[in-house]
Amino acid sequence: MKKTIQLSFLVTLLLVAGLFFSSFGEKHTLAAKAPKFPYKKAGLTERQAAAHLLSRFTYGPKPGQVDEVVELGLEKWFLQQLTAELPDQDLSKRLAEFPTLKMTNQQMVQTFPQGGQLVRMAVKDGVIEQDKVKAGFADKDAKEEYRQKLGDYLKQKGYRPEGDLYKELISQKILRATYTQNQLQEILTSFWFNHFNVSLTNKNCSPYILSYERDVIRPNALGQFEKLLLATAKSPAMLAYLDNFKSTVSAESLNPTQKRVEQLKLRALEERQAKDTSAQNMQMLEMVKQAQKKQGLNENYAREIMELHTLGVDGGYTQQDVTQAARVLTGWTINPAIDRYNVRGKNAYSPKRLEAMTKQGYVFENDFVFAANKHDKGKKVVLGKVFPANGGYEEGLELIKMLAHHPSTAKFISRKLAIRFVNDNPPQSLIDKMAKTFTEKKGDIQQVLLTMVASPEFWGKEALREKTKSPFELAISSARSLNAEVKAPYQLYNWVSKMGERMYYYQAPTGFPDKGTYWINTGSLLNRMNFGLALASQRIPGVSIDLMALNQHREPESAEAALATYSSYLMPERDLQETIKRLTPSLNDPNFSRKVDAAANQHTSMASAGGQEEEEENEAMMSTPRRGKVKSSGKNLGAGKALSPKALQANNGNNTMLAQVVGIIIGSPEFQRR
Repeated sequence: MKKTIQLSFLVTLLLVAGLFFSSFGEKHTLAAKAPKFPYKKAGLTERQAAAHLLSRFTYGPKPGQVDEVVELGLEKWFLQQLTAELPDQDLSKRLAEFPTLKMTNQQMVQTFPQGGQLVRMAVKDGVIEQDKVKAGFADKDAKEEYRQKLGDYLKQKGYRPEGDLYKELISQKILRATYTQNQLQEILTSFWFNHFNVSLTNKNCSPYILSYERDVIRPNALGQFEKLLLATAKSPAMLAYLDNFKSTVSAESLNPTQKRVEQLKLRALEERQAKDTSAQNMQMLEMVKQAQKKQGLNENYAREIMELHTLGVDGGYTQQDVTQAARVLTGWTINPAIDRYNVRGKNAYSPKRLEAMTKQGYVFENDFVFAANKHDKGKKVVLGKVFPANGGYEEGLELIKMLAHHPSTAKFISRKLAIRFVNDNPPQSLIDKMAKTFTEKKGDIQQVLLTMVASPEFWGKEALREKTKSPFELAISSARSLNAEVKAPYQLYNWVSKMGERMYYYQAPTGFPDKGTYWINTGSLLNRMNFGLALASQRIPGVSIDLMALNQHREPESAEAALATYSSYLMPERDLQETIKRLTPSLNDPNFSRKVDAAANQHTSMASAGGQEEEEENEAMMSTPRRGKVKSSGKNLGAGKALSPKALQANNGNNTMLAQVVGIIIGSPEFQRR
């Protein structure tokens, strides 16, 4: 008996060990196939290559990080970033103060009602009078009383202002980018969010954006493209943003059963209207009837999934394909339990009803619902593929799979990745190699990136320092390079917005452009310089730095020495001779900060437009101090007035000269490159 038990235990142990090692082996197949990077053929030293990797696959190197990458090995470091499994205890502690990060969509909808919803609930509960809301307010006192009542009602019900949700969304993004060890995952989270863009400007989707990034984009950023595409298609944020949540079979495409159901619905509404003639009920029923009349096919998502998400504008599809794809995706909608109009959290379906609906072809998956009664059951043809009549949910899955693995998708996604990580006009030879891997590896994003980094084109002179930082990248890279302590991340957001990138608010489904010409113009460069000076002189509340600590607490002998020393810290392994030469004339101007502030305010209207001035003109403007007396307007968003040298000294725990030098480096054209 004892031997039997021992044998059984041994077998169990071996089985567990086998499972562990098979899992371990599967997890590290990527590492086993890692190619050597051909940077030496491009004439780069190991340290220069490490700096290039850090500039493209992190939000900027932290002090000493080039040494760390060289010591670990370039290939091993990159594989660590691809697997995104480095511990992030420090970041987790910083994120713990944001309760929304642990909320479901339903909890967020219930906790953060939108303005109109709050008013309707307050009216229903008798807190405010609807007639007074419609009539407006006779004076400021009446308006203030109304606001006070709404505020009290908000607190009494345990709700929070919607702005708090947005603030936590923005703050957590800044902290993740600044502090995560898994930098590539965070960069790709931004990349894919931009690719599958949704916007806080759309009130239908805004409550779901935090979970969209957290649950849909970030976990799939380094996985299979098909899985990412499907997850975005089912996300309530995307369903609401591009209106697919209300796309239903058009009246002319209804089959006999569906027509009968619609007639019964309308009859039930009319009977209810006859029984309850109250003004509120009559108004509600009229809205429902109007919505029924307006319902039908919506092509927005079908168009964008082809043009922006997969095939590209030249991907070989037609308008007919868009219409047919829209028919395939009818019925893909949002679970009513998280609908923003269902703020009180009432579950729309009982368990018995759910069981019956499932038998009818409905699909319930977390916040996603396939509503079988709204699906077009006719025959469709998309890109030559026939979807026979009487299909259901599986049609959408087949369509998404087909689009995810289409040759045009392989080229389109590979090109976008190459633009993000190589340069604004990547060579076709590189795109072809990446697209080939995309096809052969079935959209494996890790393998596509490995192909890119193992290619000579990634290391050539056409790629080095040939990408321009967006305002967000500039702010985060500055904070990282200075080892900043960011306790008030929203203050950095104010500066990022001032420099032209209002995160999560880009309204078009295209997302922010990923080319330098969009970001750089005279006004934006002035704002970037102003940001550098504000950061270095400790004028951004809640963001602190110790400039002396970067230089082992040794004070540079002169402004020129500080420029050389700190340029090498902030821009490691670069040839800085020309940059130092161009920046030197600005060093000893005591009013430099005031002049930049005044000039930036004169160009406010240009700051977010993204002009296309020549780089030589920009560099000359940034390296040559303006003559004459210039007064600051003091309208410096997020930073207050431009400070005098004396005020700079008081605000800045560091040397005033040193703060100005570092600010000039951050604002310089060379630091804008990555």
